[in-house]
Amino acid sequence: MQSIIHPTAVIGQSAILGEGVIVGPYTVIEDDVEIGDGTAICSHVHIASGARIGRACKIHSGAVLATEPQDLKFSGEKTWLYVGDRTVIRECVTLNRGTKASGKTVIGSDNLIMSYVHAGHDCVIGNHVVIANSVQFGGHCEVGDYAVIGGLTGVHQFVRIGRFAMVGGIARASLDVPPFVMAGGHDSFRYEGLNAIGLKRRGFTSEKITLIRDAYRILFQSGLLLANALEKVKNELSPEPEILEILDFFASGAHGRKFLKPFNK
Repeated sequence: MQSIIHPTAVIGQSAILGEGVIVGPYTVIEDDVEIGDGTAICSHVHIASGARIGRACKIHSGAVLATEPQDLKFSGEKTWLYVGDRTVIRECVTLNRGTKASGKTVIGSDNLIMSYVHAGHDCVIGNHVVIANSVQFGGHCEVGDYAVIGGLTGVHQFVRIGRFAMVGGIARASLDVPPFVMAGGHDSFRYEGLNAIGLKRRGFTSEKITLIRDAYRILFQSGLLLANALEKVKNELSPEPEILEILDFFASGAHGRKFLKPFNK
């Protein structure tokens, strides 16, 4: 399939465009950029050196991808931005590339990234993630597959958001969000229950949802210290993959990290 490049677009000589790529008016694609087959790029997009864009993506007007990190320790080293396949990037999204800390910012496949989202350097965002308008990620954030993040949320640097989690809009996400839960709040960011509707939509059985709920009742409502609550979950609940994932999430962030607190009425 033949590519369609608008005559006003500026394409670097070393840029590699796959088959069937569409590039709209006044878009700038710098050298050392790779764009996969069938990706459509609208007008007035800027894709800087170091971008690696997958297949069948759609990048809307005003998006700025792979520009330098907004980080004082960045000293001009060669780094990258990776975007997977079939991801939609809406108007005025900014995605910075990595720093020497990891060398890359990674955005997965099949994501919807709505207008005015910013993902800072060294972020890793999984697959099938929905990020609503004006969400702002600091550097080094991690987002698991199938997570949903509500509009106008600010995600503090180094925060992790687990798989299938949902963060409400206008939240101050300053704490790690474990898998499968809902979180929200501006003045006090907190656990707000299980993301049960989201899990049902993704095919989780009632038995699985009950098991996950039992784990979080122990973690958030037993009154035990976190280490003791995790041990109780490990000893008393069936070692299904979801339980092991919850345990691993807490264990992998045990050194100095802060997790969600339960909502105290």
